[in-house]
Amino acid sequence: MFERRGIGLALMAPAALFVAVGFLLPVAILLAGSFQSAAGWGLENFTNFFAQPLNRDVFFRTFRLGLAVTAVSAVVGYAVALVIVDASPGAKGKLVGLLVLPLMISPVARTYAWLVILGRTGIVNVALTGIGLTDEPIRFLFSETAIFIGLIQLFFPLMVLPLVSALENLPPDVVPAARVLGASWWTVFRRILLPLTREGLVVGGTLVFVGSLTAYVTPAILGGSKVLMLETLMYQRVSVANDYAAAGVIAVILIGMSILTNVVLKRLATARRRVG
Repeated sequence: MFERRGIGLALMAPAALFVAVGFLLPVAILLAGSFQSAAGWGLENFTNFFAQPLNRDVFFRTFRLGLAVTAVSAVVGYAVALVIVDASPGAKGKLVGLLVLPLMISPVARTYAWLVILGRTGIVNVALTGIGLTDEPIRFLFSETAIFIGLIQLFFPLMVLPLVSALENLPPDVVPAARVLGASWWTVFRRILLPLTREGLVVGGTLVFVGSLTAYVTPAILGGSKVLMLETLMYQRVSVANDYAAAGVIAVILIGMSILTNVVLKRLATARRRVG
């Protein structure tokens, strides 16, 4: 037994060494640099970062858009997941295929498609001016609205798929029994579906929120230099200002927010389980 374990560890050693040298070590150096300044080790870089109004605005914008994308994805995702679960086997396969299909397309290509759709001569503005809702084209691009739409389209499948998996694992007679006992659909969702599918909601919420926080291509293309997110701000600090300390601060913030999101969602799910 110990011989097999030793062979397994020996086989894993090259991959572990590659990950440690190629990923963990550079990340550790970057994160350590965020706590080091001319005065020594401390939180001076974080204080200087949040002392600038631009950085504070970018931080709150990133957090706000991440929450909005996650909330809308969860609400709409439950509806879509219920439709997929209740569909016939043939229709379910087609619906899941349509849901997964965008994941097979490059995020760059999907984001550039929104430039065509949301542009001044795009489909949306042509439709709005054609039906008389507006006299002039509306500027959608390079705004928070454009980033929100792009992030929703990018990460929405990552919310629906865990919810579909969670709903399919429900006992088949739970919902009909509640309806027979007189529970409304809102009561069924709030007291039965939501508690029993919280694990899928935790997984989907973590994927969507963290993805929205750390996405670069979509905010860079749809937001441009006018509407910065933490990811695009970090790129500017590295490539333009050559400020690696500020980039390290942003990296720490993103990693910290990602870990905190997962912990909070798991705690909420555990709390609901104890209450139930």
